[in-house]
Amino acid sequence: MTSPASMERAATAQANPVVRCMGVPITAHTPQSAARHVTHLAQQLRETRHAERPATEPVPRGDVHLCNAYTLALADRVPELHDILGSAPLNLPDGQPVVWANQLLNRGTPLPATRVYGPGLLLDVFSLTQNTDLRHYLLGSTPQVLGRLHRELRRLFPEALVVGASSPPFRSLTEQEVRNQQEEIRSVDADIVWVGLGTPKQDYWAADLCATLPVVSVAVGAAFDFIAGTKRQAPPWMQRHGLEWFFRLGSEPRRLWRRYLFGNARFVSGVIRQATHLARVNISERSRHPMA
Repeated sequence: MTSPASMERAATAQANPVVRCMGVPITAHTPQSAARHVTHLAQQLRETRHAERPATEPVPRGDVHLCNAYTLALADRVPELHDILGSAPLNLPDGQPVVWANQLLNRGTPLPATRVYGPGLLLDVFSLTQNTDLRHYLLGSTPQVLGRLHRELRRLFPEALVVGASSPPFRSLTEQEVRNQQEEIRSVDADIVWVGLGTPKQDYWAADLCATLPVVSVAVGAAFDFIAGTKRQAPPWMQRHGLEWFFRLGSEPRRLWRRYLFGNARFVSGVIRQATHLARVNISERSRHPMA
């Protein structure tokens, strides 16, 4: 007999299929279903954390990565990042070009037409969890940004539980500092750790944290700055038309020009390469199985 849990998983998989973009599995979520998925995963891992289990039992992974064109372009040339994304329990399409690429590469599969935007995901999950016992931890950025972010979240979601915040130094941490960071997150019994350190550093941190602790760790990029109001977001019309990168390049040209010049070119090249491969496979399949 099929269990209710397996039926739920099957229904979720059908509603939100996993597709591959440049070799990285992306779950085709809407913003609303992505927030529900993250919340449900956090609840599951909280139950796991509080249940008695053997010390040798593997820690379930809960790292969540928001993938835009730059993330996928970087993973295309950095095997370590590609491996992390390839084995992560949840990758989301952050970036309208990724949504369009997925639709192009999977024409026979109905996919959402909107992306899962990092700041929107954070706010949506806070909204879903503000009257629950799920506990949030903020990791990244500067003390000033974290202070403004915390105040804004308290204003928007006064019932949400933010149990800690930390701004790590920009240098590499020592092993002892990493252990101290993990112990602090463990000591406050955090369920969801929001990591805003920039790609790819935040993706490495999220994966490493979830390899040690049964928590959800979400790599959300510049979401801290946008929600705190320390950086301007692109107008909605630019986001809808895949031009957020152009707005951000104009806002921070010296920091971002290499990312967008080389990253966008590599992303487009990778999508074309995958589309060409799929076309060849389809032609080969049709030639082996001609219609009667």
